[in-house]
Amino acid sequence: MSGLCVVPGRRQGRDRLYVCRPDGSRVAWYDRDAGRVDLLAEDERERVLEALGPFLTGPVAVGPPPVPTPAELARLALHPDDDLAPNRPGEALLVALDRDPGAGHRLRPDPRRRALLAEQAVGEALDGLEGAGWRALHSLPLPGGDRVHHLLIGPGGLFALHALYARRARVRVADPMVTVGRRAAEPLLRRLRAQADRAAHALTAEVRPVLALTDPAGVSLTAAPRGVRVLSAGDLPGLARLGGVLKPADVEALHAMARDRRTWENV
Repeated sequence: MSGLCVVPGRRQGRDRLYVCRPDGSRVAWYDRDAGRVDLLAEDERERVLEALGPFLTGPVAVGPPPVPTPAELARLALHPDDDLAPNRPGEALLVALDRDPGAGHRLRPDPRRRALLAEQAVGEALDGLEGAGWRALHSLPLPGGDRVHHLLIGPGGLFALHALYARRARVRVADPMVTVGRRAAEPLLRRLRAQADRAAHALTAEVRPVLALTDPAGVSLTAAPRGVRVLSAGDLPGLARLGGVLKPADVEALHAMARDRRTWENV
């Protein structure tokens, strides 16, 4: 027996098997998706492979961990207070509701809670694209109190998404105005294009705006909105089919830049 134990884990959305000494220190890990065993101690190679033997499927590459990329080095240097990657979908609304839950006897539902449901539904759909090479960030603060609900970065480019609660309501889009059910129309597309422009300025890359509707009863467009995609939350996984714009290294570099709070301070 090797004397080593194998412990399952997960990092950046990928399944791993960590090989550990009896004291819990790691000597290697096996990335199933990449088919690679990364060794932290070359002299442990035989013992590591013996411990992993029952779990290996097909040929695997074995060697030391790859040299960190510039994006990985930037992530490691980022102070936790400046890291936006842990933000949950609707983070700003969750904080606001925690500070001020509002009256419990309201005759009408708190609009913040409906907005939160929309951001959570859209965020869940976007987080599901990670296995296809996409990265999502949520609730990115902009100067002046505005924010980007969601930023999606992947092979098909960058998208700034605004989540809009529209459950069982008909949505009418007459650029730049958006009307949900009997609510008053608002120039939402103008605001969304402005947010995408600010994101593009911050990241020095093209960012395309998307209006993401949650469970609308129907959508009518008087004409194709200028430069804005209008999608239901259920259609968002279709973005994973887009490609040919960014390489994996570009995706990681832009994600590292976008997760840094300081990136957004002067846009």
